[in-house]
Amino acid sequence: MKKTLAKICFVLVAAFMLAAPQGAQAKKLSGDLEIFSWWAGDEGPALQALIDIYKQKHPDVNVINATVTGGSGVNARAVLKTRMLGGEPPDSFQVHAGQELIGTWVEADRMEDLTFLFKEQGWMDVFPEGLIKLIGTDKGIWSVPVNVHRSNVLWYVPANLKKWGVDVPKNWEEFIKIAPKLKKEGVVPLALAQNWTANHLWESVALASLGPDNWDALWNGTLRFDSEEGVKAWELFGKVLEYTNPDASSLSWQQATDMVIDGRAAFNVMGDWAAGYMATTKKMEPGKDFGWAASPGTNGEFLFLADSFGLPKGAPHRDNAIAWLKVLGSKEGSDTFNPLKGSISARTDSDLSKYNAYLQSASADFGKDRVVGSLAHGVAANETFMSGFASVMEMFLKTNNAKAAAMACQQLADKAGLGK
Repeated sequence: MKKTLAKICFVLVAAFMLAAPQGAQAKKLSGDLEIFSWWAGDEGPALQALIDIYKQKHPDVNVINATVTGGSGVNARAVLKTRMLGGEPPDSFQVHAGQELIGTWVEADRMEDLTFLFKEQGWMDVFPEGLIKLIGTDKGIWSVPVNVHRSNVLWYVPANLKKWGVDVPKNWEEFIKIAPKLKKEGVVPLALAQNWTANHLWESVALASLGPDNWDALWNGTLRFDSEEGVKAWELFGKVLEYTNPDASSLSWQQATDMVIDGRAAFNVMGDWAAGYMATTKKMEPGKDFGWAASPGTNGEFLFLADSFGLPKGAPHRDNAIAWLKVLGSKEGSDTFNPLKGSISARTDSDLSKYNAYLQSASADFGKDRVVGSLAHGVAANETFMSGFASVMEMFLKTNNAKAAAMACQQLADKAGLGK
């Protein structure tokens, strides 16, 4: 009996000893974690806050913050393409949620399905169903959303508008009426930066011209880009461009925002990361030092985009990457990152008391407005269309030929397989 009892105890102790290292290993991570993104400069503090949370949980992991500068990820996507095709993926990389990831790297079978992580972490219940559909296909869920941004925001300084005697324009027709008055004051009516910000402005102008139903119809293939409605959108865009700064191509989006802050320009259409820049970097108070409105003609519409991170197949440090994704999707990570970034949480249980006045208003709008997907930031169309659209924009900026731009867009849509 004693021998039998001793044998049982030995087996239990041995089993415990075998299990203990595995349990410890699951919690204690080491080695590297390479995070690839375009969040440098003024957007860096928000990313660093996430890294700090990760380091608290996993102090033995060496975090490599691999950022590639350039607004909207224009430069980063080119570097990422070289690495992914060369078989040297980072552990996790930033990507716009939607077709930018799905139409490129998911279609090429270069990403891991993250459905297991969503179920394990309870994210199926805290991320909106519509958002999960956006980042997934019938074969899986492909990225973890970090935030929700709004593209169609008009920024201004209330004190400056009062000084110049102008109101916030409700539509582009009103803007075009007040623009000459601003020019007489020596003020640029609408600040613009390098070419990707022209793409960004175009989608707000086009949404105003087309309306949300026709906007969606462009991307599902039921409205042609070279239709009468499509040409009119480009014509309106051309009129708006007449009131922008001639040195736009040499400026960053932050410098265009600075023009509004400094009183050299009246307005700027930019995503709400501009709120993060003004509140976090410039220490400006939302609602007092800077104001906002839906871009002209788009009140009640929320032009949506989201940043997310995925898990590439062959990630060198897969376990470390999964731990990173857990931080991104957590309530703690979300409510730490977004107030600094100038975005709202993708989670439905966000603590809004941690967010400033602008972000609270954006969250309220997201809950009630008509939500449509951004082209410039990867929601509405795949990488083929996005890359080609940049060339169409360059052509239009030189020629101001609305019909030619509309026809080029339709040819590009056919090539990219939109609506198929």
